[in-house]
Amino acid sequence: MSTHTIAQFQLIPGSLEEIWAFFSDPSNLAVITPTYLDFKVRTRPGPDGLSGSATGAKIYDGQIIEYTIKPLLGIPLYWMTEITHIQEGSHFIDEQRFGPYQLWHHEHHFKTVAGGVEMRDMVYYRLPLWWLGDLAHALFVRRQLEGIFQFRKEKIEKLFPG
Repeated sequence: MSTHTIAQFQLIPGSLEEIWAFFSDPSNLAVITPTYLDFKVRTRPGPDGLSGSATGAKIYDGQIIEYTIKPLLGIPLYWMTEITHIQEGSHFIDEQRFGPYQLWHHEHHFKTVAGGVEMRDMVYYRLPLWWLGDLAHALFVRRQLEGIFQFRKEKIEKLFPG
């Protein structure tokens, strides 16, 4: 049973405020996810509008966000993450509480640099089922995750052309 890592860096033209506002709104996750995954944020906004599915809502420490996603053969999977830490304008972390992975720890870092904002994603993940999980990773999971992050990178380039 192995822990795997994805690291992605991207320079995004724009201000830190603009980039942070986009990525700290959970409803934008569907915008940067390939449509074939049929990704849907299922969390409904609460009376304060902070639960994450209303456009313009912002993440907060301890927030639970629920999704469905269809990563394999169109079979829907339920996924729940918690926003475990936020440093406004700098970084936030989401961790899976229930879903397809044994471990999912995703760090999103933002820093103003010449030409815009450097965004750095670090994902640490582990699949269940010991050697079967490692086999699934080798056969298709790694390739699928790399494709999702590549799609995301290209979509962000279109959303923030500079």
